[in-house]
Amino acid sequence: MASESIHPASAPSRRVVVAAVGAAGLALTLNACGSEDDSSSSSSSDTAAASGGSVLAKTSDIPEGGGKIFKDSGVVVTQPTAGEFKAFSSKCTHQGCAVTGITNGVITCPCHKSEFSVTDGSVKKGPATQPLPEEKITVSGDSISLA
Repeated sequence: MASESIHPASAPSRRVVVAAVGAAGLALTLNACGSEDDSSSSSSSDTAAASGGSVLAKTSDIPEGGGKIFKDSGVVVTQPTAGEFKAFSSKCTHQGCAVTGITNGVITCPCHKSEFSVTDGSVKKGPATQPLPEEKITVSGDSISLA
């Protein structure tokens, strides 16, 4: 009876495992943060077309001097002064994170603490250097819709 030597399959080297884990981590990081170039490639008309002009809110839902973030639509609607409504992309122009707060007339990004004006989307505090892109909305009666 001939005996065959059984060799177990070789395991990946430590170097291969470390490289794979590093590559996976990098891919996740890049996917989560996006890039500044991504924000310039989509236009407000693309967003409006995708939403089909859907009603976002009632005018009474938007506080004067503040606003409301509509995560699913990717838009922030503000009311800088009584009866004046503005809309901006909710995607921070620094690295593409979604803005999450509106306090004291300022829209804030949680990732790197950039701040934007509720009046015109301009940068109040960096690291962002570009304003939030304006989105088109229509106000009809007490309804606010993406245009």
